Amino acid sequence: MRILIFGTTGQIGRELGRAPWPAEFAVVRLGRDECDLVDIDAVRRAVFSVKPNLVVNAAAYTAVDRAESEPLLAERVNCRAPAVMAGACREVGSVLLHLSTDYVFDGNNAGIYREEDPTSPLSVYGRTKAEGEGGIRSALEEHIILRTSWVFSSHGSNFVKTILRLAAQQKPLRVVNDQTGAPTAARDIAGAITVISKAVASGKASWGTYHYAGSEPITWYGFARSILSLSRDFKEMQVDAISSEAFGAPARRPTNSVLDCNRIREQYGINTPSWRVGLGKTLAELGH
Repeated sequence: MRILIFGTTGQIGRELGRAPWPAEFAVVRLGRDECDLVDIDAVRRAVFSVKPNLVVNAAAYTAVDRAESEPLLAERVNCRAPAVMAGACREVGSVLLHLSTDYVFDGNNAGIYREEDPTSPLSVYGRTKAEGEGGIRSALEEHIILRTSWVFSSHGSNFVKTILRLAAQQKPLRVVNDQTGAPTAARDIAGAITVISKAVASGKASWGTYHYAGSEPITWYGFARSILSLSRDFKEMQVDAISSEAFGAPARRPTNSVLDCNRIREQYGINTPSWRVGLGKTLAELGH
């Protein structure tokens, strides 16, 4: 089983680098230095060179707010590159596992989002990820799109590290309390990907779109309070709840992006992880 992974420096890419892959899996990991997704031809060459059984696309343009002022770059990485990747996979006979996001939804659902619910993104980032999904579906039947949400880890740029950094600087913490989602540890996502990869290797995979996110929906404000309460140094730090309007981010976020994860449990036996457990491990790695 040959696996080609695009993206080594992002949160999920790094966790895939230390995941316990089976000994019989030959894993090739390409970072931006080896293959920048902006270079569409390089993406094709990589797939044709490795000729993998499975391609995992863990690379993306994920700067949600900056994408509002860099739409062409976000489109090239999040739309064009995955479509080209899927086309190359079709030509060499590979399966594609692609990571997507809860931000493809507008947040107007009263309940949880299922895989078949219509997408209606509010931001450039969400739109480009939704269009990237569409390009894959059009180009390759043998695909798995894995939507996840609110990713955190001990490396890269994420909400957990931002809260800890601001707390250490004694900066006032003002966090939005009108957006609800599910934090997800990058290490758990990497674990889910390895399970799906084994199913692909054994011929037991099922194609399509799946949701995978942490259990227990919470607001960003609630998540910030949980981070500080579980930390060693900032348990008494005050956090003020504010509205999204008051925060004034360039990109609009969905007010509700809680994902229904029953399909991945039924098809692959992958249970919804506790983000609290993942958060505890992340804080320990960060020395907090």
